[in-house]
Amino acid sequence: DVDGERYSWRDGQSVVFDETYIHYAENKTDQNRIIFFADVERPMKVKWMERFNHWFGRNVMTAASSPNETGDQTGGLNKAFGYVYQIRIKAKALKAKNRKLYYFLKWFLMLGIFFLIFVRPYVF
Repeated sequence: DVDGERYSWRDGQSVVFDETYIHYAENKTDQNRIIFFADVERPMKVKWMERFNHWFGRNVMTAASSPNETGDQTGGLNKAFGYVYQIRIKAKALKAKNRKLYYFLKWFLMLGIFFLIFVRPYVF
């Protein structure tokens, strides 16, 4: 499916679609398939946005990488997700047990982060 439209590959034919659409692929045959993915850069009129796009792809997307084969490295964001998810599980349990405490801690944490980023550098 690509953005809700059912589609299937045909032998010998190629498929091009915008990967920002919600999509999934599944091989329902007994044969192995080789799929080539290529990232095509769209030209941008604004040069600073193009530079940001390059930086984002090089740094953030690399940090979000996941291993496909033995020896591939796991990006830092993927490693951190395991720890963050454990915190999320505990937070959901707290929310089910004590909603008032959950929301107090949630807002306390968000306001604390806001303070550290936007206020503290200028006050202290």
